[in-house]
Order: sequence, then structure tokens, then C-alpha cells
Amino acid sequence: MPFILDFTVKCNIKNAYLPPLPKLRHHPKLLYMNIKFRLTILSFLQFFVWGAWLLTIGTYCLNAKGWTFPQFGAIFSTLAFASLFMPAVTGIIADRWINAEKLYGVLHILYGVILFYVPSVNDPHTLYYVMFAAMICYMPTISLSNSIAYTILKREGHDVVKVFPPIRVWGTVGFIVAMWTTNLSGSKSNSNQFIIAAVAAIILGLFAFTLPKCPPPRSISKDAGLVEQLGLKAFKLFATYKMALFFIFSMLLGAALQLTNMYGDSFLDNFSRVPQYANSFVVKFSTIILSISQMSETLFILTIPFFLRRFGIKKVMLMSMFAWVVRFGLFAYGDPTAAGTSLIILSCIVYGMAFDFFNISGSLFVETTTDTSIRSSAQGLFMMMTNGVGAWLGSTISGYVIAKYFIFPNGDRDWHGIWLTFAIYALIVGILFLLFFKHKHVVTTGEAKKGEAIAMTAH
Repeated sequence: MPFILDFTVKCNIKNAYLPPLPKLRHHPKLLYMNIKFRLTILSFLQFFVWGAWLLTIGTYCLNAKGWTFPQFGAIFSTLAFASLFMPAVTGIIADRWINAEKLYGVLHILYGVILFYVPSVNDPHTLYYVMFAAMICYMPTISLSNSIAYTILKREGHDVVKVFPPIRVWGTVGFIVAMWTTNLSGSKSNSNQFIIAAVAAIILGLFAFTLPKCPPPRSISKDAGLVEQLGLKAFKLFATYKMALFFIFSMLLGAALQLTNMYGDSFLDNFSRVPQYANSFVVKFSTIILSISQMSETLFILTIPFFLRRFGIKKVMLMSMFAWVVRFGLFAYGDPTAAGTSLIILSCIVYGMAFDFFNISGSLFVETTTDTSIRSSAQGLFMMMTNGVGAWLGSTISGYVIAKYFIFPNGDRDWHGIWLTFAIYALIVGILFLLFFKHKHVVTTGEAKKGEAIAMTAH
């Protein structure tokens, strides 16, 4: 650790001053750099331990294990199911009883331990409960990691809007590095992907205990009712037609948000069954190709302020919905040929707009149209409808639909039909949103900048 010298002691020898003895102390700027670096590690590992298996668990379950689409849909839905209640529960615990960094560390260690058990599971029903337990531990750590970073940075007197986004970007980098690690290590279709995540999760959990203390703020009154404690006051917004409509559309689009994460790598890896494509670049490096989606996210984040200023919130949300149509449609016609690979890569680039634009513009819509007394709860409700209810419905229903309508008699999957169906679904949602959702909003420069800051906190 660098230090600076504080010359405070002097000695008089033959009427001359000798250099004083050094007194060591931390320089504030150097201390800040240390904190920033540590929070960067936190952000990197937070998404590394997720990205190591999130896009390849479908390849593992569907292609390697040969389990059915409904079975895999149920397993993947545990992410959404855990998101419905665990962030609220851990929020209450961190707010009242346990330091946030300690709770965060314990959850990651438990998450890692559970993932170590996955390779020994040989049936989908058991894996459902194992992954559900893992998601109970992991999903709340996403918001906890943000809370820890905010607390530490604010306590040190830093501008969170300015300082946090560059730290959060390393979370996306961690997700991408994890995907590459899984692919290049030959783990995308075996259980080693979970071991990679487990090792990193335990390291992250232990690392969390070295962070500055984040004691409970006790911001919730002891006399507060259960509704307030769980952040459910925002449910009264459903009594307003416009807000109810917005949350319904959030749920409908949320059903599409995780579909390419669920099936993307399995779809590309499935070309290995075609002899002329078995050793193609697309099959060998499917996960690396899909990582372009995360790279695109990072780039589209930078464009959000411009689009918000130029088009407004509703049009940006519409762009997202129709971008999902393009995303799915390009996948429908993609294959390992040169032209088909170009379509797949283009689909991955479009993903950045499809994912970021709705999440960020939707968050800003909530921010600018709800009362300050329930704004935090309203943001939680928005996330619950998209990443909770919507994602759970999408994961569960898509599995049954594919199994019923898109499996050939010989067991092959009709991926062309699957992706086209998803594209038609997104198109219908977009058209209905255009027709029924009425909103006029002039975005200010401040709100556009705030949109950029919010973008950095979302994945």
C-alpha cells in the first residue's frame, strides 16, 4: 500500500535540521482507489458466478442429459421463482439484523456449496430443488451487491452516479469471461460449468468478509406492517389504469427476456447433430458467439441518453419490443453457414437494444410517474413483474409449448418454428402496447443521464 511522508519531527544538530522521521498515513485518493478496485472485483465475480452456467445449462439439460423441455423449463424457472420473494426477505434481514457484506458473503458460500452438489444429480426433479436452493441464495445477492457498493461509496463521500457505473461495467465483463471460460474449457455440455461457478462463488463469499462494514441502517420502523416491510405498498398502483397496463405489459415482455438465455446455446449446439456442421465454428464456440449479446449490452447502454432525449420513454420501450422480434427472427434463419452465422451474430448485436432499452426506459417510467413515498417499492414491483412473474411464465409455458408442438417424431427439435413463434409473440405484444398504452413524456437532459446511470446497475 503506498504511503506519503508527513515531516513533523525535527532534530537540531550543529544548528542544522536533519530530515524528520516519516509518519505513515493513508492518502485519501489512494484509499479511494483501493475501495474502487475491491468493489470492481466484487462486481466482476458477482456475475462471473452466474455467467458460468446461465446460458449453457440448457445445453447440459437438453442436449447432454436428454431431459424434456418441460423439465428444463421448470428448472430454469427457479431463477424467476426465487426472485419473487428472496430479495424482499434478504432486504429485511440486511435492514434490521445483519451486516450486508456478511449476509452477502454467507449467501455466496452457500450458493457455491450447493453448486458443488449439482454433478451428482442425475434426474431433473432433484435438480429442480437443487437449483431452486441455489437461486434462493444467489438472486438476492444481485441487489445486495449494489447496496453494498452504494453504502461504501456514499460513506466515503463519492458521487455514486459518477463512480458506480464504471465499477458495474466490470460485472458484464465478468459474465462474458465466465462464458468464455466455460466454452474454452470444454464445459458447456457437462457439469464442470457448475464447478467453475462454485469455486468462484466461495472465493467471492470469503472476499466479501474483507469489505468495509455495512451495518443495518434500520430504515424500516419496527412497527411497520408486513406489507410495508416486504415493499408491497406499490401494489396499489394496479388501481390506476395506466400503471396497471404498464405492469401487465412488463410481465408479458418479461416472458420473452430469458428465452434466448434458456435455449440459445442448446439451439447452436444442436447443429452438432448435422454431420456437415458437427465441427463448425458455431458449434465449437457457441457460448463465445452468444457472449456478443453481453458485449452489445455494454455498447447500447451508452446510446440510451441519446435515444431517450430524441424519442422519449414510450418509443424507446417500443424499440425494445420490436428488437425482440428481430432477435428471435434472425435466430430462426441462423445456421453454421457463412450467411447463417452472420444472422446469428446480428441477432446477438440486436439483443443489446432488446434487453437494455425496455429495462432502463421502464425503470425511468416508474421513476417519473410514481410518488416518492412508494417509488422504491414501485421499482421493486417492476422488477418482480419482469424478472419474476414474467420470466417464470415464459420459462414454464415455453417448455410445454415446445414439447407439444415443436418436437419431430424422431425427437429432433424444430428450432426454426420455435424462434418464429417467439418472434410472433413479441410482435403481438409490441402491437398491443402501441395501441393501448398512452404516454406522452418529454425527457430532460437530467433524466437521460439518470437513465445511463440506472443502465449500469442492471444486467
